[in-house]
Amino acid sequence: MKICILGAGALGCAIGAALSEAGHETWLLNRGRAHVEAMNQHGLHVQDERGERRVAVKAATCAETVGVADLVVVLVKSFHTAEAIAGAASLIGPRTSVLSLQNGLGHEDILAEAVGRERVLAGKTYVGGVLLGPGSIRAGVAGKQTFIGELDGQLTPRLQAIADAFNGAGLATTASDNILGTLWDKLLVNVATGALSGITMLSYGQLYSEPLLESTAKAAVAEAISVARQAGIRLSLNSPEAAWTLAAEGLPASFRTSMLQSLEKGSITEIDFINGSVVRWGQRHGVATPVNATLVACIKGIERAMADHQKREHP
Repeated sequence: MKICILGAGALGCAIGAALSEAGHETWLLNRGRAHVEAMNQHGLHVQDERGERRVAVKAATCAETVGVADLVVVLVKSFHTAEAIAGAASLIGPRTSVLSLQNGLGHEDILAEAVGRERVLAGKTYVGGVLLGPGSIRAGVAGKQTFIGELDGQLTPRLQAIADAFNGAGLATTASDNILGTLWDKLLVNVATGALSGITMLSYGQLYSEPLLESTAKAAVAEAISVARQAGIRLSLNSPEAAWTLAAEGLPASFRTSMLQSLEKGSITEIDFINGSVVRWGQRHGVATPVNATLVACIKGIERAMADHQKREHP
């Protein structure tokens, strides 16, 4: 299969490395020239459960270099989705499938508007990645589940072919007939820790040893579960405790959420597609979500403070 990872940051590189090693023609597309050049010159440096190695990959900064792909895996930051897919027209041929593995809810609609709903698949992955430097990542793949599905819940041949390719690459992947439920299950995990870790600047070890933060996290998840139930979503995570526990499973005490990493880099977060989704769906279905609304407001306040600080530093 010819696969292009659209937005090959840490997570995209972790997935791309596995697919490359399994023999698929895998392209890592990233706007960062230093990262792309490092990968093309020296391979992708991967640290994971199996140790350290260099993986030969194809990397590019623009879609024209890649050409038409069988599968485009979308892993750009949520707020870049529309811009990224607009710039990726040369990847899309008559039989190309587009799979979002992004955090949160709402990307499927943006992608469908750009390439047609019939091309779009949705998914969620628990694979982890941290960018250590240009062309270098720490990856968490072993035992990390990935779920993919058609938006209408059908189990189609193309869905099975993608699942087979991922499984063959050591990415434990399930073809789901309830991907919307799966998106919500993953959303609950992100709701539990993302915003709170960003606001407090705490790593997992610190976050999970603070009872006050644990109870706030569970309150946010409880709101999200109420919203999902009201919306008729089939969940497999049915308690705040389950989401809180799952969020930490297999991750080291030093783990920092992607929301915290974004804030540490001075960039905006995906809050609108995570806790913000809970608030939006809550408004739609008449469920109050004060904890999530507060977390969104706090993250927005931190983003505003950072932007103002940057303006003062670089007028």
